[in-house]
Amino acid sequence: MTELKRLYREIVGLEIELWDGIGARLKAEYDLPLSSFEILQLVRSRPAARIQDIADEFSITVGGTSKVVDRLEAAGWCGRRANPNDRRSSIVELTAAGRKLVDRATKVFEAELELRIGSVIPAQSVREVTEVLSRLRAAGRALDAERKAAGQTALRSAGTPKRPGRPA
Repeated sequence: MTELKRLYREIVGLEIELWDGIGARLKAEYDLPLSSFEILQLVRSRPAARIQDIADEFSITVGGTSKVVDRLEAAGWCGRRANPNDRRSSIVELTAAGRKLVDRATKVFEAELELRIGSVIPAQSVREVTEVLSRLRAAGRALDAERKAAGQTALRSAGTPKRPGRPA
């Protein structure tokens, strides 16, 4: 269990340090919070993104997503238009200023990733770590869905349940 705790601390610590470091640079150069950049980048990559799509992607509430989009819209970086397929929702789109900002900010984002990760470990290690983290995230989402379906929020006993691929 000690190694699992250490892994947990390393993953969480790295996430915090990446978020803070990249966020500080985006804020300093473009007055753009990393959370806003992430949403703008998603909207750029998904031309017909709805508030629900953004919320789902980042595992945040629809209300919280709508508030962030309101701020981005007020800044002139995105706008909403009626969804032709569903009158109850709208499509979020980047404005010309938003596209320009995302293009410039993406260069800073990628440069920071290179400095903080790419220059430290080889490309093969990046692929391997990415695969392992993707598997861990998928297993965690499956566990959460299983618990939700069973009406559970925590384990019933203090013991660790048997999980696929892991001895009891």
